[in-house]
Amino acid sequence: MTDLLRKYARLAVRGGVNLQPGQILMIYADIESYAFARIVTEEAYACGAKEVVVRYEDAQISRLHYLHQSDDTLCRVRPWQLESRLDYLKEGACILHIISDVPGVFKDCDARKIAQAKLAYAKASKEIQRYTMNNLCSWSIIAVPNEQWAQQVFEECSAQEALDRLWSSILASVHVNRNSDPIEVWNARNAMFEDRVKALNDCAFDALHFKSELGTDLEIALVNGHIWEGGSEKNASGVSFNPNLPTEEVFTMPHRLGVNGIVYASRPLDYNGVLIKDFYLRFEKGKVVDYDAREGKQALASLLSFDEGSSYLGEVALVADDSPISRSKIMYYNTLFDENASCHLALGDTYPSCICNGLSMSEDELRRAGGNQSLTHVDFMFGTPHLTVKGIRRGKKDITVMENGNFTDEFQ
Repeated sequence: MTDLLRKYARLAVRGGVNLQPGQILMIYADIESYAFARIVTEEAYACGAKEVVVRYEDAQISRLHYLHQSDDTLCRVRPWQLESRLDYLKEGACILHIISDVPGVFKDCDARKIAQAKLAYAKASKEIQRYTMNNLCSWSIIAVPNEQWAQQVFEECSAQEALDRLWSSILASVHVNRNSDPIEVWNARNAMFEDRVKALNDCAFDALHFKSELGTDLEIALVNGHIWEGGSEKNASGVSFNPNLPTEEVFTMPHRLGVNGIVYASRPLDYNGVLIKDFYLRFEKGKVVDYDAREGKQALASLLSFDEGSSYLGEVALVADDSPISRSKIMYYNTLFDENASCHLALGDTYPSCICNGLSMSEDELRRAGGNQSLTHVDFMFGTPHLTVKGIRRGKKDITVMENGNFTDEFQ
């Protein structure tokens, strides 16, 4: 296991953020991942890191803050909290997030207080968010299991068995095993993503139409000059990096005002530590006008009212139903994995790189082009084994992009 963890750490450093010699690595890690963060730090220095800065988050302590602090205290963002991050980013640092969530950890907290605190920080940290949303720096997200999360995923197992199984499934999802070099595997996978996004970009669709057995019937207009992306990306210096490990998606920019119809979620969404289950959203002219959920409706409402842009779409992503994570039949209750088992949409902010010349557009220019803007970006899953996706080209024959949940031959 030690050898596998070192392979995983090497993948995160060299294949995820693609740390360059003499560069600073900022690690933001959930406290449960402290042991793995140490291995990543060792690997980063072995790769020539100038400095490794590690900051830990503890969800159980955050829960106590939400339960006991006043709104004013929760919403106060102190300047040093922002300046300490910006100082490193301006020096060219890259960012690695090591997540180890506990699904539903904030279920007994006031969703309104959580949303207000998140909004206050998002407003204060817009300059920081630009570094990742606009790919000004290299960044990546990986995951490490913990016992509470593992036992929610594998309820029938003992704590240790569940933890072992979740470790095995996470390592398999990122192609870390004893017999191969995961960096070489991801280089090949990134080449596959390049071929797929080229095929989609060549089609220049005006819109996508989704239909599924759950009742989804949704048409999403795409912005003019939209760009499909997937796999690795490049930062402002031209260095390639993989934002998500694992990843199975290709994605692009929907038109803010061009979404109409209804979509039914196919997997639960863990939003601010609250599980939202069996929900739907109905859109008219881009905005969510109706919604419901069997569980977690208050949390869903807080997401949709987070700010002006959180009830509009910022991303549409395609994922094959036969992806390795989907074939595993594991419900992770974690967006990093569940979004790579299913086609998904994101409420909130859009990625400027998904439109021609988007990285050089002002906020007003991006909005006029149809891009949505928000201080949040939350993915939810709606793909199913019988999902059909039609690519619409005005004045031309529609193209079937996906059928029975998988890409057709043209896009394989």
